Amino acid sequence: MIQKPRGTRDFLPEEMAQRRELEQKMRKTAASFGFGEIVTPMFEEQELFVLKSGEGILGEMYAFEDKGDRKIALRPELTAPTIRAYVNEAQMAPKPIRWFYFEECFRYERPQKGRYRQFWQFGCEIIGADSAAADAEIIGTAYALLKCTGVRFVIKVGHLAPMKHLLSALDPAGQKKVMAALDKRDEELLKTVLDELNKAELYEPLISLIKAQTLDEVFKIAGDIPERARIEETFAYLKAQEIPVILNFGIARGLDYYTGMVFEGFADNLGAENQILGGGVYRLAHLFGGKDTPCCGFGIGFDRVAVSIGEFAPKKAVSVAIIAGKEERAAAYKAAAAFRAEGITAVMDLLDRSFSAQLSSAIKTGVSYAVLVGPKEAAAGTVTLKNLAKSEQKEMNLAAAVADVCSAQQN
Repeated sequence: MIQKPRGTRDFLPEEMAQRRELEQKMRKTAASFGFGEIVTPMFEEQELFVLKSGEGILGEMYAFEDKGDRKIALRPELTAPTIRAYVNEAQMAPKPIRWFYFEECFRYERPQKGRYRQFWQFGCEIIGADSAAADAEIIGTAYALLKCTGVRFVIKVGHLAPMKHLLSALDPAGQKKVMAALDKRDEELLKTVLDELNKAELYEPLISLIKAQTLDEVFKIAGDIPERARIEETFAYLKAQEIPVILNFGIARGLDYYTGMVFEGFADNLGAENQILGGGVYRLAHLFGGKDTPCCGFGIGFDRVAVSIGEFAPKKAVSVAIIAGKEERAAAYKAAAAFRAEGITAVMDLLDRSFSAQLSSAIKTGVSYAVLVGPKEAAAGTVTLKNLAKSEQKEMNLAAAVADVCSAQQN
């Protein structure tokens, strides 16, 4: 028996119904903030991702040479393709641009709960806005998207300026070592690294910055840095929108990628792999041949959100089963077509079973109504509409039956 590749999954109809419902809620929410959907190619030039993330990304990608000897990779994330599309197609478009995406990505890594080699990412990017209002808007959008799914989460928001200010005395190599220790949340390792760099005096300020719970504490540590006004303005806008966030000025990842505000989202029931969102302010367009353009955005790990939520009963649309004998199949086809024309799911028996067997099957599959087309109904040009939940039935013409079911769907 041939098995599916490691790190991939099969989604059967019940799970897909759940995923589609979550997806549609998120699409609707993104649209309510003015974001339009973008779709980019599933594969891109390898260089695109190397320019964004460095040579180390090659080991995590499904990378190959195509028949024209071009170095290609299945996309490992969607921010770089989105900004590449902006540079190629939309640099002259009115700013700011608001785009969202929902597509699968591919990374060659060790599969575990909530982490797969083929996974789906939902994200938003604001392109061409460099302001506290844009920073607050992208965080507000992320909050609304997570909230609409029903996942339990917290969002932590910080800014890289205070951290960069404290680390400004270190060279880039030293900064990377310190950031790696901070990212591991290992205070002993941080102390060791700083001792090796002869910068032990940075230990207390860095620990204090990580643990700071108010902006006053942050600026007491970092001083009156130039970015202070924008940071205060961003948090004021979040407060005005009643968006609950936790201060975290110890966010260490992406120091060489993000340029200002950064934020992360965490689910409360995923254990060690509990991050479901990451984002911030960045500049990429100039790396891809475009003009230097301010951007802010985020990506949501859709699969982790789905795992966190678990199984649920998706909203079920009204449906009908057309039950008829072999001699009445022509009338049954007509009835099915009438319901489908109004957007109602209509299924027919394909096994030439008896009326009772068809009805039993309809009940088991959970359809809402049975539409009976027997010899009497076929001769009279009617159908018998049976409400399976209420065990009520009534003979009527086909148009009236369709109208009754449509009315039930609207309610």
